[in-house]
Amino acid sequence: MNKYPASFFRIVTGTALFIVVVAGSWLFLAYKPPTPWTDSERVLIHSLWLGNLPPLPEDLSNSAANDPRAATLGHSLFFDTRLSVNDAVSCATCHQPEKRFSDGLEKGRALGQSRRNTPSIVGLAFSPWLYWDGRRDSLWSQALSPLEDPNEQGSNRMYIVRLVSEDVFYNNLYQEIFGSVPDFSDRSRFPEAAGPDLQTDWNNAWERMTVVDRELVNTTFANVGKAIAAYEQILLPSLSRFDEYAELVSANSKVPSSLFSNDEKKGLRLFVGKGRCMECHNGPLFTNFEFHNTGILSFPGDLPDRGRIDGIHEVRADFFNCLGAYSDAQPGQCLELTFARDGVELIGAMKSPSLRNLEGTAPYMHKGQLNTLAEVLDHYNQAPFAMIGHNEAEEPIGLMPFELNQLEAFLNTLTAPVAVEALWLQPPDNR
Repeated sequence: MNKYPASFFRIVTGTALFIVVVAGSWLFLAYKPPTPWTDSERVLIHSLWLGNLPPLPEDLSNSAANDPRAATLGHSLFFDTRLSVNDAVSCATCHQPEKRFSDGLEKGRALGQSRRNTPSIVGLAFSPWLYWDGRRDSLWSQALSPLEDPNEQGSNRMYIVRLVSEDVFYNNLYQEIFGSVPDFSDRSRFPEAAGPDLQTDWNNAWERMTVVDRELVNTTFANVGKAIAAYEQILLPSLSRFDEYAELVSANSKVPSSLFSNDEKKGLRLFVGKGRCMECHNGPLFTNFEFHNTGILSFPGDLPDRGRIDGIHEVRADFFNCLGAYSDAQPGQCLELTFARDGVELIGAMKSPSLRNLEGTAPYMHKGQLNTLAEVLDHYNQAPFAMIGHNEAEEPIGLMPFELNQLEAFLNTLTAPVAVEALWLQPPDNR
């Protein structure tokens, strides 16, 4: 055998498959069996198993959340391009089922460009906060925002509720779920287009409506969001290869050698230990749904994003929040909103996304600043100073390149289909 440089010695000794035995000036490679999982590691691995996912939390602000008829209505609304001002954009334009309900873009693009990256909505019914900055507190209140956002669907609530009232399929289902649909046909009371805080003509038309008529529109509009939310909450992850492995490890059962590679095992060990990943990405959905400043660079040309510090103020002021007039919850049931934390530590903080189904959803981070998982892992490994606020990761993790590769290998074991029938993943055939 030839002599090896010291740099090669350092690289080889970092792997778990081989160790180096030195005899004089010669190197011999000896097989090192994988280290067994400790009891504490098994506990952590078990906590990540999807089988531990609890039942869906009850959304007390949406009385139709668990109604299968509402899911059917919401399914159709989700794919309906008529809800946009140009009849070309639907919820599915940005939340594409074939891309894990994301869109593969740095920032979402519909009528215009959104402020941030499009997050997946799979499993999002478990989150008390929606959007990267948590500026909405329910699936249904979030579903309403893109409908009137000029960069997304750009429509107005008057047009949308009239569509629901005049479309026979929508009208019939709506009545079964929410009761009778108001008659919006009188244009002297209900203009062709109207909505608050929208373009001048629409806002002026809204202001000319009576308070009673605006209440009818708002109630119907809120119910549109509640139906879309009923559909979105059935979009849940299914068991991945990791979950099969975790179940066997947790039970201390024999694991087929083909199920998890050595690199994937080592990546999992780093995830639950040295990599400190579980400080934010814990539980069966690999997220604590909390807000963290991780020092990510701003999107080119953008000012640093203030994140949650603005989001908390916006959700408190939202017309359709849990404490609002169109929520089905009692004030005492809106604890997340009532006791939401505030403070300077939230400057620049963004919600931790789920790490399930990352494959095929690049680019990553809240504005798509990083193109690959390797770049994401390298960012966390370095713990750079934050451009705004304070990076919670105060010190670099200090993983070696091969360890970052192992972490990436593990993360790719979390890929699995959405746990619904295929018919829910495509436009419905109801006309």
